[in-house]
Amino acid sequence: MAAIVYLNFDGNAKQAIDFYTQALTATAVKSVTFGDMPQNPEYPLPENEQSMIMESSLQFEGGKLMMSDVLPSMKSVTGEWVQGNNMLVTLVLEDKAQLQRYFDRLSEGGIVTMPLSEVPWSSCFGMLIDRFGIHWKFNRDADTFLDRVYAQKQS
Repeated sequence: MAAIVYLNFDGNAKQAIDFYTQALTATAVKSVTFGDMPQNPEYPLPENEQSMIMESSLQFEGGKLMMSDVLPSMKSVTGEWVQGNNMLVTLVLEDKAQLQRYFDRLSEGGIVTMPLSEVPWSSCFGMLIDRFGIHWKFNRDADTFLDRVYAQKQS
């Protein structure tokens, strides 16, 4: 399992990725936009949101960062982006049962903003704010998703 620092941005994740890539001498950078995902015709994303970063990872000596943009259309779920609440702890773990246990324990006294469920980008994904105000993301297969979509973009 890896606990990963996850940074959210207000539409400028691409610039942050470029900055951190150089500053940390990244060895591997993967990035996927919301437009790279198939759109639901009933709820299409506005054009300006399709170019925003949905998921990215940046490997460097000693660590990994993950980053994304907070979509204006999702702020009713995620809350307004405010400098200071833009950092989350992400638990990436293949063991779905253990991921569920962590989610259940950390949600006690907190707020579940997205229950653990299967979504187009993960077989098990969820978000919560714990009783201390710390934002958490849970993802069973973040790297698998990034690798798949990134490879499609490169071909």
